Amino acid sequence: MSPLILLAIVLALTVAGYVMGRQRAVGSVDDVRKLHSLPNFYGMNVAMLAFVPAVLLLAIWVIVQPLVVAGQVRGDIPDTLYETRGELSLVMSDVQRVASGLDTAIAQGVIAPGDIEGLDATTVRDTLGGVGVALGSDVSEEVLAAALDYRAASNTGDWVRTVVVLVVAIAGFLYAYLGTTGTLRARNRVETGILILLITAALIAILTTLGIVLSLLFNTIEFFGLYPADEFFFGTTWSPSFGGGSQLGILPLLWGTLYISLIALAVAVPIGLFAAIYLSEYASSKVRSIAKPMLEVLAGIPTIVYGLFALLTVGPLLVGIFGDGGILGVGWMQGGTAVMTAGLVMGIMLIPFVSSLSDDIINAVPQAMRDGSYGLGATQSETIRQVVMPAALPGIVGAILLAASRAIGETMIVVLGAGAAARLSMNPFDAMTTVTAKIVSQLTGDADFSSPEALVAFALGMTLFVITLALNVVALWIVRRYREQYE
Repeated sequence: MSPLILLAIVLALTVAGYVMGRQRAVGSVDDVRKLHSLPNFYGMNVAMLAFVPAVLLLAIWVIVQPLVVAGQVRGDIPDTLYETRGELSLVMSDVQRVASGLDTAIAQGVIAPGDIEGLDATTVRDTLGGVGVALGSDVSEEVLAAALDYRAASNTGDWVRTVVVLVVAIAGFLYAYLGTTGTLRARNRVETGILILLITAALIAILTTLGIVLSLLFNTIEFFGLYPADEFFFGTTWSPSFGGGSQLGILPLLWGTLYISLIALAVAVPIGLFAAIYLSEYASSKVRSIAKPMLEVLAGIPTIVYGLFALLTVGPLLVGIFGDGGILGVGWMQGGTAVMTAGLVMGIMLIPFVSSLSDDIINAVPQAMRDGSYGLGATQSETIRQVVMPAALPGIVGAILLAASRAIGETMIVVLGAGAAARLSMNPFDAMTTVTAKIVSQLTGDADFSSPEALVAFALGMTLFVITLALNVVALWIVRRYREQYE
């Protein structure tokens, strides 16, 4: 039975539990006012015990079963079919595709379920090709045998999962239903269940963050076991080679990251800050209600669209101004991909981050400070310069730092607008690259994760994580001090 059908059955049992639990509670007393809790809580108690344990078990089973089955089948694959872990992964992909293709062929009536064990590799390949299943390589007898084992183990696991989940759902339903009486503290049980749900949600977020950090950390440690740390942090050449002899210095990548981010902030901070001042201090409520949502639309545009805008519009425009034969005729820019291209477009992307945060911070400045300034004879512009902005400055600095961390982690605009050259150069019209772009390039394709050329992506990610984390911590600290001062 598929997980969706099983979930539908559990949901039906949950609805029935709610109705029956409520009716049983009401029927257990001669006056509804004698119930400890409201009738709805009794129904929710039965529904909760029928739904939550069964669905949690189903979710865990759906995640764990493929891993267990794949691990069991992986041990049966002969060593002659692979040499590296990457090749083993490709073999396992073929095994899973063959197993899925056999199920498709059975569903379409091409193969009878009882005839599967007697098929050879050639027949299976032809049959799967006839039902539109694409295979990564030719089907061998070993792959077919592993696919049959995988399919059998998966089918067995599906049936066991169906039985166990239904038993858990029915057991929870009966336990809660039979225990429903007028004196049952149903409200306390339901509120405790909701509290556990909230705590679980918080733990999932924390554990996910911890898992991301640990996965980066362990692979980074493995990388530094293969490549010297001093050459990585202080090397000025980035030249990976999967054949050996790589130079993996991070300094050119960090320079490109910081250079593009500085240009982006030079565009976003003035425009965003001036827009925030206008919206909060000068614009009427009608203009603000229209301008602020329109400005924030920029934050909802996908970054790949910004990247295409940089590649197709901004880059050629800059070449037409600063390139050979351009308007200025200075010949500074040789191609559309450059630091300036990516920086300008990234700055446009960051405008709503700066303007929206700065607008909220400026509006948080107490009106009494403005009134006091006006009472002393200051004009509106003088009040903004000498009272409002100094008061909002800590929060604005925090907003800028948050925007900087967003710029440092950007990928698609850099890939399409800045180029792929890792170099140390002061010329903003040169093509450069960033840490995020190289993480993508190092993990693209069938990378061998036992080589430093692939593991360096995790070291780059860990370095970027530490930088952005430090910026976020500083920004939040500044904003918190600001809030403590003015709230």
